[in-house]
Amino acid sequence: MKKSQDSRFFSIDLFSGCGGLTQGMSDAGFQTKVAVELEEDAVKAFKLNHPDTQVIQKDIREISVDEIKSVLGDQRLHLLAGCPPCQGFSRVRRLNKAQCVDDDRNNLVEEYYRLVEGLMPYTIMMENVPGLEEYSLFQEIVKNLRNLGYKIEHKVVDVKKYGVPQSRRRLIMVGSLLGQLNIAEGSQKKVTVRKKIEHLPTPDATDDPMQKIVANHSDRIMERIKKTPKDGGSWKDLPEEYILDCHKKKNVGFNDIYGRLRWDDYSTTITGGCLNPSKGRFLHPEQDRVITPREAALLQSFPEDYKFPTDIAKSSLALLIGNALPPEFSRIHSDNIARHLSEHLN
Repeated sequence: MKKSQDSRFFSIDLFSGCGGLTQGMSDAGFQTKVAVELEEDAVKAFKLNHPDTQVIQKDIREISVDEIKSVLGDQRLHLLAGCPPCQGFSRVRRLNKAQCVDDDRNNLVEEYYRLVEGLMPYTIMMENVPGLEEYSLFQEIVKNLRNLGYKIEHKVVDVKKYGVPQSRRRLIMVGSLLGQLNIAEGSQKKVTVRKKIEHLPTPDATDDPMQKIVANHSDRIMERIKKTPKDGGSWKDLPEEYILDCHKKKNVGFNDIYGRLRWDDYSTTITGGCLNPSKGRFLHPEQDRVITPREAALLQSFPEDYKFPTDIAKSSLALLIGNALPPEFSRIHSDNIARHLSEHLN
């Protein structure tokens, strides 16, 4: 796993999860001094990979600016980054309706702003669901950040344009006290499912515990999987007797469930249900099984040696991976910010 050495830029990762954002910042040369995360499994995963970062494990609403400053000491903060959970603004949660879902996590974006205001880092970065951009809460925070002196830019992008082998639209916001900071452009280089996971050994021929974990299914489900055409097939390609009754109704059900990934294309979005074929297109392109946690993590652009706890529930492991910020996406944006800092602080 690539790590930064002797970094002269210091960062903080809010809502750090299992460490996807920190991994990207580290690869770009930042030293993450503090990570804030509440969930125990996520903290466990984060510490396995980033032992030099001090993790504050508690609700961010209970964390004071002074508590973070006590860790930073007299070091000036170069980048405050974070991905506040805002599930109420996601398209899936809203079921394509205009209004957001009443979710008490929606206001966590205000906690992000509170810590920006208290710490006044040189630069900031925030990633979130695309739907947040439409709401007055986000627009008010952008206005307040500009009033603090930050030059702000934000837009919705697709991570597949940033070297990540999956389609995943996200809102990215960056800002700087030092001058105009533009959002990094993607490389446009297509990274496919094949490039990321074809080389892996099968689950029964590996020493990697993350590659050994495979869902168990009933005989009936296994027959459906075996009959699903290789390299991109779905339930729509099955014989009539294998199609579930609920899928036979018009405009009911998601098209991608029990679908196979395509070798030479992007993956569908890796979600918290990525280890369950009933949650999306998560079947291996060729083998008769759902993807493993290692394969899901690679499709999220984690390094192949990234560690995850394997003594937790499979559903929890899937959430850690699916909820993470893709590290390669983070690296490209963090590298762009590092160049901006170098230009203005030299």
